[in-house]
Amino acid sequence: MDLALENRIDTDLENLTLIDSTPIGDSLLDPTLAEIAADETRDPRYWVEKVAQRAPELREEALNRLVEGGILEREDDRFLWVFRSRRYPMVDGKAEREVKLRIMGILFSDEIPDPRDVVIICLVDGCRIFRELLSKRELEQVTPRIEQVRKLDLIGQAMAQAIRDIEVWITTAQIEGRMLY
Repeated sequence: MDLALENRIDTDLENLTLIDSTPIGDSLLDPTLAEIAADETRDPRYWVEKVAQRAPELREEALNRLVEGGILEREDDRFLWVFRSRRYPMVDGKAEREVKLRIMGILFSDEIPDPRDVVIICLVDGCRIFRELLSKRELEQVTPRIEQVRKLDLIGQAMAQAIRDIEVWITTAQIEGRMLY
């Protein structure tokens, strides 16, 4: 999605198309841009799934950036004196509050969202986090608006569908696993 915001790729209903293969200078985005440039034209879903294969390394680098930016802090700890654990609590809740207010403002109005806010809404919806943030009544009220905003981002649609397919696959595997025992 960031590559689209940087005008390196574009999407339509069928394809994700390379516009400019010039590296951005971003260690998270440039490897994906290089892969897209080296491959044939494919649909957005293919690229969502391909990038998801590198999720652990992307997650670690993204967390490091948030720590360096002062948004999160890294806490190393031990559980039962043996197992290492690492947490990333927020330094303060200011950034989170600002994003929540901005997103809620978009959902409860006809305001035209910033492209980055569209991405956030697609991610939150794809991961079904709105159910945790809103009451049932509020969610029913804003669901048409969420759908409207989601249509603004074809990559976000592909990503949300990939997440839903993975959830179905996991649920099916769990049910089939129970049937074997």
